[in-house]
Amino acid sequence: MTSFRREGNGVVVAFDEVEASLLRHLVGEVSALLEPEDGPAESADAAVPDPADPLAGLAELDAAAPDPPTDPVVARLLPDGYRDDPESAGEFRRLTEPALRQQKRRNAARLLADLPGEGGGEVRLDPETTECWLTTLNDVRLALGTRLDLTEDMPEPDQDDPDAPAYVVYVWLTQLQDVLVQVALE
Repeated sequence: MTSFRREGNGVVVAFDEVEASLLRHLVGEVSALLEPEDGPAESADAAVPDPADPLAGLAELDAAAPDPPTDPVVARLLPDGYRDDPESAGEFRRLTEPALRQQKRRNAARLLADLPGEGGGEVRLDPETTECWLTTLNDVRLALGTRLDLTEDMPEPDQDDPDAPAYVVYVWLTQLQDVLVQVALE
């Protein structure tokens, strides 16, 4: 069972083998969904343009706006910036989507690199790494919640429901994220 403790200015999280394996699988799936649709995936370690540099990424400004995602999960992870204005939404997507995909994949890669191997174990997270983990956990929760078509007013599924195991995983991810936030804020 996952356990947490505050240590200095960081957090130590202990995972058993099943939890680490499940998290590795889920994060890997979401990261794969975030690969660019128009060609070979960029490395998650590639440099994201510095937002403080007004000339960073200037060469990419001539690119056409990517189409909105057709996969509901990807659409949830990369939402339109303007719901009622398709032209502005396309321009926003053109300017932000490549870097957003790359940053989300970089965060996922960092979480995957930090996870313990076979047998489980402890992970020490500094404040920056904790932020990466929280962002990635949120992305995984959003993806799973979208696939399950969860809503706030939806009752918990019966144990005979084929989605019940996935719902349990969703609740576990929610608790993991919540406790990590609480421990990080101590």
